[in-house]
Amino acid sequence: MNPGESLRALREAKPLVHQITNYVVMNETANATLALGALPVMAHAQEEVEEMVRLAGALVLNIGTLSPPWVEAMLLAGRAANGASVPVVLDPVGAGATRYRTETAKRILDEVDVAVLRGNAGEVATLVGVDAEVRGVESVGAAGDAAELARTAATRLGVVASVTGAVDHVSDGERGAAVANGHPLLAAVTGTGCISTALTGCFAAVAEPFDAAVAALVALGVAGEDAARGARGPGSFHAGLYDALAALDPDTLDDRTRVV
Repeated sequence: MNPGESLRALREAKPLVHQITNYVVMNETANATLALGALPVMAHAQEEVEEMVRLAGALVLNIGTLSPPWVEAMLLAGRAANGASVPVVLDPVGAGATRYRTETAKRILDEVDVAVLRGNAGEVATLVGVDAEVRGVESVGAAGDAAELARTAATRLGVVASVTGAVDHVSDGERGAAVANGHPLLAAVTGTGCISTALTGCFAAVAEPFDAAVAALVALGVAGEDAARGARGPGSFHAGLYDALAALDPDTLDDRTRVV
C-alpha cells in the first residue's frame, strides 16, 4: 500500500491509537495524531490499559519518561494488544543513555511482540549491540551504515525497524526503503521523533507494518517540507507542522514521496 493509499484508508477509518507516552511530548503526539486523521487516547493507568488497548487500532509505547508503574503498564498493554491482534509500535527513547532505559526497551522487546521499532540510529544500535553514542535522548552517532543497521535490527529483533535521521531507513529484514522527505527544521523542534512514532501507530492501524513505517515517515517529511516554507524559525515551524499534517492530500502524497 502506497503512502497516499494508506493516508486515505486512515482518514476513512479514523482509528483509535492508544499511546503510553511521556509527559513532555504527550500534547504534541496527540495533536499530530488528530491532525493526520486518527484519534488519540493517552492512557497509562495499569487499571485500564488492558481494556483500553482492546478498543484501539494500534498501541504506541514511548519510554521517554520512565518509572516502574509506567513500565508495568506498558507491558500489560503490550501483552493485551498481542492477545487482541493490535499492532504495537515501540519508541526506545534514550536507549543507550542509561542502563534503566536500555534494559526497559529490551524487556519490552522480549515480552511483547513489537511490530515496529522506531528510533534514532544510536537507540537502535544500542539494542542490537552496535557501537553508538547517545547523549540524553539524542543520538550522537552509531557505527556503520544506517540501512544496514535497519536490516540488522529487523533480523535480530524480529521487527520492522524504522531508523530515523537525515535520511530515514526502514527494513523488515528482506525489504528496505530509504525515505528522503523532510526538512532540517524537524531536528530543531522537540518531539518530532516521537511524532513520527505516533504517526507510525496511526498507519499501523490500517496498513501492514512495513508500509505503515514508510508512510509515517513520508507523511511527516512532506508535512515538514510544507511547514518550513512559511516558517520564520522553530516556533512558527512547530505550529505550522500540525496545519501541514492536516492538509496532506492522499491524491498527491505519492507524487511527492522520495523513497528508494
